[in-house]
Amino acid sequence: MAERDRNESAGVNVNGDARLRRDAAPETRRPAGQPVAAAVICPILSDQRGNGVAERDPTARIAEAVGLAEAISLDVQLRDSVAVRRPTPSTLMGTGTVERLKAAIAEQDIAVAIVDARLTPVQQRNLERAWNCKVIDRTGLILEIFGERARTHEGTLQVELAALDYQRSRLVRSWTHLERQRGGFGFLGGPGESQLEMDRRLIGDRILKIKQELEQVRRTRALHRVGRKRGAIPTVAFVGYTNAGKSTLFNRIAGADVFARDLLFATLDPTMRAVRLPNGQRAILSDTVGFIADLPTTLVAAFRATLEEVLEADLIVHVRDVAHPDSERQKHDVETVLHQLGLEDRMAAGDLVEALNKIDLLDPEARERLEVVAATGAQRRRAFAISATTGEGVDQLLEAIGERLSADSHALEVEVPLADGATIAWLYRHGEVRARRDADAVAHFTVALDAEGKARLAARLGHDLS
Repeated sequence: MAERDRNESAGVNVNGDARLRRDAAPETRRPAGQPVAAAVICPILSDQRGNGVAERDPTARIAEAVGLAEAISLDVQLRDSVAVRRPTPSTLMGTGTVERLKAAIAEQDIAVAIVDARLTPVQQRNLERAWNCKVIDRTGLILEIFGERARTHEGTLQVELAALDYQRSRLVRSWTHLERQRGGFGFLGGPGESQLEMDRRLIGDRILKIKQELEQVRRTRALHRVGRKRGAIPTVAFVGYTNAGKSTLFNRIAGADVFARDLLFATLDPTMRAVRLPNGQRAILSDTVGFIADLPTTLVAAFRATLEEVLEADLIVHVRDVAHPDSERQKHDVETVLHQLGLEDRMAAGDLVEALNKIDLLDPEARERLEVVAATGAQRRRAFAISATTGEGVDQLLEAIGERLSADSHALEVEVPLADGATIAWLYRHGEVRARRDADAVAHFTVALDAEGKARLAARLGHDLS
């Protein structure tokens, strides 16, 4: 029995492999190479209805939850949506529902049950006992995916911080997961009363260390942003619901090779690339982690260092999957996270444009309606119908981005003596030189500067530039 408890509490291989352990607990043992059978249960809470926003489509919600499970290679054998009029403190769902699902789980030989909701530790434990299988909630599943997808040191730190905050509330006992070298956080490893003996001091010390490392990351990013601002290079941040096509659009514009697949959370670590816009202006594109409904607040906090790129961006492009049945609800979920980041005023001021992506997947009538809405009325020049896959509408989007960024700078005609190398160098460092012509010992520049840069150049040259 003691050996079983040790296995259940470990949840990961001693060499740091955080992939799903087939031998972590009796409930999850499977022959090597055989997928782990999983069930996806979507409770529909009564308080999720009539809240003033588009109601999530139950079919789309189940499909999303299944996609999350499949993202970590679980074999979903059972999927079900259950109405919950009044949450039960002990199990979330009513006794009858729990018993019905128990029979279905036993019949399908399910090893892992995913409840697409937030479970308290007590609810999670009671459901594991009732169903005799491992149970994880939506937060645990998302963290497990992020743990497998993080590739950079920064991304790994951010996910580990969120996972530790989550685990601390559940008193997970094993310390080995804190020294992992790669992927996953072992929430699938197995339940166990023995986990209640976790040493909170060890977790607290590790959290403190990670926060210190992330603070250094934040300072480094801040220095990079200062350098870009000095060089008058604006930043454009791509945000959007997971799998909306951000990375595909990023790759098309920047000529990059960011991992892009029809997969939830295909991109986790942020990527930045310099591009030249149609008007000749340079810009930095930033591809960020995708958002999702009910994104754990621990993840929003842990990814603060990365999301600061969104906070400091000169323009935000919200990439939307308009072919998705829950497109409007997804928009609401993304805007909720942006509000959490404190971007309400900037959104109201028009520092955000929408890229209405995947129009190639719409039927002709729906596509025509969308294009008319995007080209007229209040949405004109604020929403653009595009297809990141085929490239349709992308040029118009880039032209609009260039216009928005240029509106924040002033193009000047400046003459500088060729002998004044210091001022010429200053222009290249602090402005966007769009044209240069040298004649008669004088360099003629067309340069874009913000208001502060214009004032500094006027002081440097000793005359007004208006």
